Amino acid sequence: MKPNFITILTDDHGYGDLGCMGADDLKTPHLDRLAAGGARFSDWYSNSPVCSPSRAALLTGRHPARTGITDVLGGHRSEPGLSPEIPTLATALKPLGYRTGLVGKWHLGVAEGFRPSDHGFDDWFGLLSGTIDYFSHIDYNLWPWDPTYYPVHDLWENDTEVWRNGRYMTELISENAVEFLRRGEGSDTPFFLHVAYNAPHSPMHAPAEYIDRFPELTPARRIMAAMISAMDDGVGAIVAELERQGQLENTCIIFMSDNGPSRHPANWLDGNLEPYYGASAGALRGGKTSLFEGGLRSPSIIHWPALVPKGQVISEPVVTIDVFPTLLAAAGGDPAAYDIDGLDIFPVVSRGASTPHDQLFWEFRQQTAVRRGPWKLTLRPYESDDNLSEHEVFLADLSTDIGETVNLRHVHPELTEELTAAALAWRSDVAPYYEEQDW
Repeated sequence: MKPNFITILTDDHGYGDLGCMGADDLKTPHLDRLAAGGARFSDWYSNSPVCSPSRAALLTGRHPARTGITDVLGGHRSEPGLSPEIPTLATALKPLGYRTGLVGKWHLGVAEGFRPSDHGFDDWFGLLSGTIDYFSHIDYNLWPWDPTYYPVHDLWENDTEVWRNGRYMTELISENAVEFLRRGEGSDTPFFLHVAYNAPHSPMHAPAEYIDRFPELTPARRIMAAMISAMDDGVGAIVAELERQGQLENTCIIFMSDNGPSRHPANWLDGNLEPYYGASAGALRGGKTSLFEGGLRSPSIIHWPALVPKGQVISEPVVTIDVFPTLLAAAGGDPAAYDIDGLDIFPVVSRGASTPHDQLFWEFRQQTAVRRGPWKLTLRPYESDDNLSEHEVFLADLSTDIGETVNLRHVHPELTEELTAAALAWRSDVAPYYEEQDW
């Protein structure tokens, strides 16, 4: 019997914003249960510190630059996106007999020809853009504001626009994920379901029933906790449905975030911008848009009772592009038949093998980074859109300084030179080097 696969992707979800990752002011019992019953990762990385490139990397197994998606895509109706000529995990699994579905956030193209149905998904429900109001499902996109394109309603089911005004988006995603599972009940056909929550991305919206769970928190943190709690309840509903159908044992669930937490004002309610500072990257430096650890490390879990030993905390560095070859190989496919950059990490989670990566690389705008063993070098880094670092070259030993607080470039000049050369050589191989620009 072929295994089932569920990938759960959250949005702007900070490394420190799960109970099992050390948060003591959030309640995430369902995700904590998955972590206890499987493997939790301390060193799982996204391939980009922003949304669209990270999602492209997850679904294609390629570095973002090799997908053509290197920055955040727009949400207007004519916005192109990921080329249908690039295989996704969904298109790779379909010939192996899989039923495929996506619920939630796409953000890889809005125009016809660039939607989930053009990338191997049999059924899909959700939003095509990057940001919508959680109750009206309208993309106001106040950054940047362009009245030619925005505001625009953005909720779809299989290429048909649908209206669910007043329904909380997180709950709609969870309900449609459960419905996808129920439609296949009793069938021997394996499935791949991609559940892409837009929570806890701005705007900061949550129903009162979730906000009331955290009366002791500050207003910003309280809403963040509520949004994550609603998402956690949805994960619990998905797991409960798998248990009811007797499918949990044979289902591999991978949970991760697209990038680190946002640090900039990006909330709105009735057209008014409000601060968005309720998230936490834990002990990590930086957040969304930054190649410091806070922008890249993801709170991540793999749960597969049949094959993944429970109670693991894995510190081997792995990265989102590894999902494609790992699941494809588990389904009986051949990752070598695809032009991908990720590697199969199933030996890491099933029998304690070392990471298959000698080095990990990232690029975003003017930044470039490489990790080799405990050493992480970042070129032209910044912490967030409005907080530029004073360091042109930053070398950290993550084994002793996970917060990247001490720059060791002058302590280890030869290593700095070696890693700089490696980072620039990689970047020139996958994408043109970015000249300094006024970001």
